[in-house]
Amino acid sequence: MKLDPETIDVSIEELEKLVERAGQQTLADHERRQLRAAVETLGQMARMLADKDATLRQLRKMLLKPGEKPATTEKTRTVLERAGLQPDAGEAAKSAVEKKKRQGHGRNPARAYEGARQVKVTHPEMKPGDRCPECLKGKVYRLKVPAVRVRIVGQAPVQATVYELEQLRCNLCGEVYEPPAPAEMGTEKRDETAASMVAVLKYGSGVPFYRLAGLQANLGIPLPSSTQWDMVAQAAEPLKPVHEELIRQAAQGRVLYNDDTAVRILSLQRETAADRTGLFTTGIVAETQTGHKVTLFFSGDKHAGENLADVLAKRAAELPPPIQMCDALSRNVPKLPPGLVVLLANCLAHCRRHFVEVAPNFPPECQYVLETLGEVYGNDDTARKQGMTPDQRLAHHQARSGPLMKQLREWGERQLGEHLVEPNSGLGEAIRYLLKHWEKLTLFLRQAGAPLDSNIVERALKKAILNRKNAMFYKTRNGARTGDLYMSLIHTCEVCGGNPFDYLTELQRHAAEVKENTPAWMPWNYRATLDEAAMAKAA
Repeated sequence: MKLDPETIDVSIEELEKLVERAGQQTLADHERRQLRAAVETLGQMARMLADKDATLRQLRKMLLKPGEKPATTEKTRTVLERAGLQPDAGEAAKSAVEKKKRQGHGRNPARAYEGARQVKVTHPEMKPGDRCPECLKGKVYRLKVPAVRVRIVGQAPVQATVYELEQLRCNLCGEVYEPPAPAEMGTEKRDETAASMVAVLKYGSGVPFYRLAGLQANLGIPLPSSTQWDMVAQAAEPLKPVHEELIRQAAQGRVLYNDDTAVRILSLQRETAADRTGLFTTGIVAETQTGHKVTLFFSGDKHAGENLADVLAKRAAELPPPIQMCDALSRNVPKLPPGLVVLLANCLAHCRRHFVEVAPNFPPECQYVLETLGEVYGNDDTARKQGMTPDQRLAHHQARSGPLMKQLREWGERQLGEHLVEPNSGLGEAIRYLLKHWEKLTLFLRQAGAPLDSNIVERALKKAILNRKNAMFYKTRNGARTGDLYMSLIHTCEVCGGNPFDYLTELQRHAAEVKENTPAWMPWNYRATLDEAAMAKAA
């Protein structure tokens, strides 16, 4: 049976009434069309579900109205509008302010080109103090701000230079002489920057080796996939001490976020139980004692909680318990040895998502929850903008968000206690999730520095997801560990506002110094270390 191309918007309640009337009287033409469309849609869905090649995208496309797109945002205003409701005045005013923001024109000022080569150009015929050629009376002087022009050129990601050294041979003894090699030629075939560029493209931007190999071949500078792997594998050796130091400093962190995502490793000797089938890339983001953020990735058969336990095993015993932020999935919670504890907090954004998903079916109830949580997030945004200390932020939330969350809890208990909502419905399950994890969801009302959600580690995992989407899999555990090392260094450097390409290059060039004093070569302080070394050398 072929699906009717005509799309008819029919609710479940309308279909139930149609079924009742069908047994009592003859249906009208438009009612028969609605009933036939519903039956054919169910039949088509059954066939698609039976087809193992059917995707959720195909099912969603079939059920949506023509021209209607699936939701791509969870903003309260958008969710409520899709549910047929209008946001309150505060939300509408906030939306109006967002729309009034000036649109960017896509241009960057010259100061944004921090990595560009800087060239100073002086006037070829004039200098400060010369007579003005226009009025012949005044004298020219140098302005503090020079005129700036930006020139952008294209080039291959990895470049090469062919040096042709002249050879002179003695016609008597046969000895061959070559000129001294230029200093810029170096002693190795590949410069440190080549491995850094391949690593940043592969593990930072998700460009697979084969895709970069094809691009390089098209540009006349061949760089096979096997050669790229050899380059990043060799360059990873001097980076291992830095990776270990990042893990050590993350273990001492005040707040640790963790979550995981799926990964494929073709050849893997399992470290856990043989009956465990899943493979995961765990993301851990730690806020260190000095206020810096460290991002770590671990790929294998261990869950996020097990990898976090391995990291916390390096924690100093004298430090207070850290705050752990994650969603409510049990595998995210580490099993720690006696004496080592964490203050567990659950993600408020994950809780909110339960209500977002059922908002079309329970609009008024979900509107109350979403707008209440929106006020809580607004309070947190105020604390961030005003630069409040953790203790000030705690007091701010207790005064502003505490009453809101109390009312939300009482509302949820009343909905279930007075049977105002079916416990097994979508809304009932969302409310039960909220109440079940209430203490962990509201840790920010009792503990200074506790975050509201785990969005920061969700964003970090996009680095692993991007690589998985483009490269599909790791071949071996060694390849996965190499990827974890580079992703950890690159993403940590990015969140610290650094340049990952420059960072990886400097670590390779100063491998001996890095090994001798690793803490001085973190993404947030390596530039200061280089400046100190340059000053000492100049003195």
